[in-house]
Amino acid sequence: MRYWRSKNVFVTGCTGLLGSHLCGQLVANGANVVGLVRDYVPKSRIYSEEINSRMVTVRGNIENFGLVERALNEYEIDTVFHLAAQTIVSIANKNPLSTFHSNIMGTWNVMEACRRNTGVQRIIVASSDKAYGDQKVLPYTEETPLLGKFPYDVSKSCSDLIAHTYYHTYRLPVCITRCGNFYGPGDLNFNRLVPGTIRSVLNAKAPILRSDGTYIRDYFYVKDGAEAYLYLAQKMDELPIHGEAFNFSNELQITVIDLVKRILLLMSRPELEPIIKNEAFNEIKHQYLSTQKARKILGWKSKYALDQALKETIEWYTNNLSSELHD
Repeated sequence: MRYWRSKNVFVTGCTGLLGSHLCGQLVANGANVVGLVRDYVPKSRIYSEEINSRMVTVRGNIENFGLVERALNEYEIDTVFHLAAQTIVSIANKNPLSTFHSNIMGTWNVMEACRRNTGVQRIIVASSDKAYGDQKVLPYTEETPLLGKFPYDVSKSCSDLIAHTYYHTYRLPVCITRCGNFYGPGDLNFNRLVPGTIRSVLNAKAPILRSDGTYIRDYFYVKDGAEAYLYLAQKMDELPIHGEAFNFSNELQITVIDLVKRILLLMSRPELEPIIKNEAFNEIKHQYLSTQKARKILGWKSKYALDQALKETIEWYTNNLSSELHD
């Protein structure tokens, strides 16, 4: 994509699953990428695939306003992808304050730093389908109210609203993304369903489900997600969409247990019957997204079918991490 050549792009959360894929695509397309790194995560794709050798990394926390503002100014940033967040629901339930600091304060710091920098031309803030909270009417559309109740959900509802207020009050050039549960190569959070299940199978163990298995989720392939973010940023130059939120999803409604069984089948281990703990709490039971707005306004659609994406994900873990995944 010639569009990204020589653009100065700031990515928060660059060592995470989505961040590593986004940075990989950006540097491949000639962008000058500056990534904010809180912790050194040696197994992140940023390092294991040497993406970091083609970008600048700034060390520090998203809660440090001065650091964020310095990075935007010194590297003359024109595009911001704000992905940094504490993303694990169970951790948010145990440590709500650290989640609020990362997800809420982090967002207002990025927004305020961008407001004070006239060179920033486009900002994309990563919200989540969790921002909608528990709703009786599904699928979620962008008109669904943001009604998070539990710590992680509330943090995303707040960060979403903060992005909106910076557009409506200061006309900041911002768009918001609301995506389902990302999965794909390089996810190192093994308490998430997809990598956790794959690790269990590689260890010849039955996967363990925290819930009763009936929860419905949107599972969104990270390569689809990274391409959606890049596509949306480009469309911000072409369309009057500043201040808008967009759902991105493959619109596949699937239960936790069905996804696990799909992975077991693709890995030829259907006999590893999942262990259902039924211990999940403070979590939304059913959630899935409509992407009609993104299809209609942006002309966007998901590229990867579930089985194709799962096969690529399984292959990555098998080839890259199988020797390191034993408990």
